[in-house]
Amino acid sequence: MVGTGGPVATFSPWDYVVFAGTIVGAASIGLFQAIRGRKETSSAEFLLGGRQMTAVPVAMSLTASFMSGITVIGTPAEAYRFGIAFWIFGFSYAIMSVITAELFVPLFYRLGITSAYEYLERRFNRTIRMIGTSMYIVQTALYTGLVIYAPALALNQITGLDLWGVLVATGVVCIIYCTLGGLKAVIWTDVLQMVIMLAGFVAVIARGAVVQGGLAKIWEDAAAGGRLVAFDFDPDPLKRHTFWTIVIGGSIMWVSIYSINQSQVQRYISCKTLGQAKLSLYINMIGLWATVSLAMFSGLTMYSIYKNCDPLSNGDIGTSDQLLPYLVMDILAVYPGIPGLFVAAAYSGTLSTVSSSINALVAVTVEDFIYPFYKDFTQKQVTWMNMGLSVFFGFLCIGMAGVASAMGSVLQAALSIFGMISGPLLGLYLLGMLFRTANSTGGLGGLITGLALTLWVGIGAQLYPPTADKTLPLSLTTAGCNKTVDLNSTTASPWTSPATLTPQPDFRPPIADSWYSLSYVYFSLFGMLTTMVSGLLLSIVTGGCKQKKLNSDLFVRRSDLICFSGCNSSEVSDEMDIAPKDLHMGVDNKAFMAMDVMKESEHATKL
Repeated sequence: MVGTGGPVATFSPWDYVVFAGTIVGAASIGLFQAIRGRKETSSAEFLLGGRQMTAVPVAMSLTASFMSGITVIGTPAEAYRFGIAFWIFGFSYAIMSVITAELFVPLFYRLGITSAYEYLERRFNRTIRMIGTSMYIVQTALYTGLVIYAPALALNQITGLDLWGVLVATGVVCIIYCTLGGLKAVIWTDVLQMVIMLAGFVAVIARGAVVQGGLAKIWEDAAAGGRLVAFDFDPDPLKRHTFWTIVIGGSIMWVSIYSINQSQVQRYISCKTLGQAKLSLYINMIGLWATVSLAMFSGLTMYSIYKNCDPLSNGDIGTSDQLLPYLVMDILAVYPGIPGLFVAAAYSGTLSTVSSSINALVAVTVEDFIYPFYKDFTQKQVTWMNMGLSVFFGFLCIGMAGVASAMGSVLQAALSIFGMISGPLLGLYLLGMLFRTANSTGGLGGLITGLALTLWVGIGAQLYPPTADKTLPLSLTTAGCNKTVDLNSTTASPWTSPATLTPQPDFRPPIADSWYSLSYVYFSLFGMLTTMVSGLLLSIVTGGCKQKKLNSDLFVRRSDLICFSGCNSSEVSDEMDIAPKDLHMGVDNKAFMAMDVMKESEHATKL
């Protein structure tokens, strides 16, 4: 009987067919893009889609890139365990979209960069650029391995799918379409995967409504269980989720992800005009709203069904990440193929994140570690280099998934580091973009200071997780279960998926209940502020106020703000002698134009 605990059904043959069909479909898109663009094999085509992408597919790709399998599985578990406070991140998405679109996109687009970290060299020096790129490569390779492993483990224990078979298949499929199709394949595959992810959530909600007797009943059960209390205005920075931690800290966290993360920057830079690039972020905002809303309601549906029998406390599952897969097999197994759709949704999130990471890792490696030292490549060599690096990073991510399987509790530390690195890096970019006084000494010193402090608080929080009075888990019961198993008490820890539960250590130092209990959502804000303040002070002390005049293109301009069509078109057309009509045909960026002219000249010289 649904909702009373015990074992659930496993995959049927039709579920395997649907799941396999999704993977084959993803690979087919890569093959199609490879065949379609077989004569267009330049680096710009492979890494930036020829800079001819439009807003809608790029927006869907932006959304899918960070809606990983961990998100698909973990966000509903968050609503089930802690209520819908996580939904307030919708405000953070809006703030992030405005800041990224109006400050960062015009800057990167104007400079015509391929690697986001190229800006650090232009503004500071090559050493800082290399450090920033290295930090990105390490965190992305490890995070991507975890993104492959965590959903595979959860789904393996529920559906019976072979763990390592799925791990390898996931990596190989991503390698195929990233290697053959480049960024275009990644973006168009993300579009398909985004649709599948949303369809998976809809299937869970629709079936749950039928089982429970309507959406109104689900809402009533959630209210009775305290799951609808979203707005907590307590200013305490130690509480895991409040209105202030999510809106203030969450906004900075998401800005650090979307504004300077290579996999995101690479997407909006691929748009054919600045207006399309900005628009893609605003459409992406709507996509994020839809995704988090469906995920939250899926979690409320899960609570309505299991309000009298918590599968985790009852011993039916091992971790909270398995809650949603368990629900799917419990309520959807009567419809062969539908559980396969859900698993495809979870793996679509994984595929989109992995493919985005592979393509971004190739871009930063080529632009930051190869081109600055050696540029005399033929077009054929560039093509093979890009494809070879895609294969290398694909297998590296599979390898990191293997490492993740042996890490145990270190998984939590690794995922927390992914967030902690972004804050100091964002502070470094803002230091360079907003303050002409900032110099390379201040930038490097500020980055090291910010990173050291965020690693200190983050690792400390990993070792000594916040107590229940800070994480505020809501009550659950096993009174309605067929069997009951007493488990050790646990408290929430924020760094795997949103609802992972972690046992407390036997000893807690006094600092654990103050400094180490800082809300994880504030890590990025704290890292950003410490980097900017310390960097600015160091710059002033080391003569930043007296440095020579810097290129104005490296700073935020008032003319960048709230401008969609033909932004700065008059000055671009005057300086580059471009007809106004061409400004909307993928050539409205004078930096891109200069690069294209230079490449054509070099090619003609070789001929």
